[in-house]
Amino acid sequence: MLAFSTCWNNSRHSDGEPMIEEIVSLGFTNIELSHGMTIAKLPGIRKAYARGLFTCSGVHNYFPAPVEVMIDAPDAYEFTSHRPNDRQRAMDMTLKTLEIAAEFQARYLVLHMGSVPMNSAKWTKPLTAGVAAAGRLGAEHAKEKIAFVKAREKIAPLYFHRAIEALGTIAERAAELGVKLAVESRSRFEDMPTEREMIRLQEHFADNPAVGYWHDFGHVQLKHNLGLLDHLQWLEMISPHLIGGHVHDVQWPARDHRTPFTGELHYQELLKHFPANCPLVWELSPTRETEEIKQSLQIWKGLFPERS
Repeated sequence: MLAFSTCWNNSRHSDGEPMIEEIVSLGFTNIELSHGMTIAKLPGIRKAYARGLFTCSGVHNYFPAPVEVMIDAPDAYEFTSHRPNDRQRAMDMTLKTLEIAAEFQARYLVLHMGSVPMNSAKWTKPLTAGVAAAGRLGAEHAKEKIAFVKAREKIAPLYFHRAIEALGTIAERAAELGVKLAVESRSRFEDMPTEREMIRLQEHFADNPAVGYWHDFGHVQLKHNLGLLDHLQWLEMISPHLIGGHVHDVQWPARDHRTPFTGELHYQELLKHFPANCPLVWELSPTRETEEIKQSLQIWKGLFPERS
């Protein structure tokens, strides 16, 4: 199932109906309702849905956005936070989002599970800058990367426990509503879960059909470019848990949410690990131009007619 995320044009619209119409005009009828959406746009989205303009492939937490958050900030409240009130707000907003996902007959809810308290300005950003300047094969890069991994793993268990605990509660309601929980691969190594933690998380919920994995092509490629994983090997390992993926391209080393076929990703190899009719959602930057998207969609349909 090919779909398109509202993150591309959400910021340009005050009414949800023309927002949906613009996406449909690109050539997509399956749409993922993404984070950062004001509640004021919900009536228009409902109108478009009632008109049969689109089917909702899934929803990305939080939808709509918390009314007190003035920017698009899906991580404004984290399940891993040291603030109990923030953890409770994250839970309350997620349960409300699940209700809306069920209303639109969504197949899944994409979840961010939080982070560990490490300043990315000290870790991910310097690693990225070093790779951009000198590649990832130098001894200094390896030294910094290993120090990063060790520092994170030392403090991670508490935050992993909080994420697992929250997911268990959410999964109970998700099962009642028939919505799968898609735990997303993240772009920063500070985020929860890392790939090793993702395996443990999926094993923890192995007997729960409501929980699975959401593969973000760009996020995983950013970690690949830092030498933290191998994209194809990771996908081979995690594929039994796949629910779907966010499709976007990456321009070396860390410019993601580019239109497919304008960066370094080789979709032919990666897509082999996705089940048939698996949701593949184009999640593009608002800076991407309409004509560029339409041209890439034609290339996609030519290469992958069975996934269009």
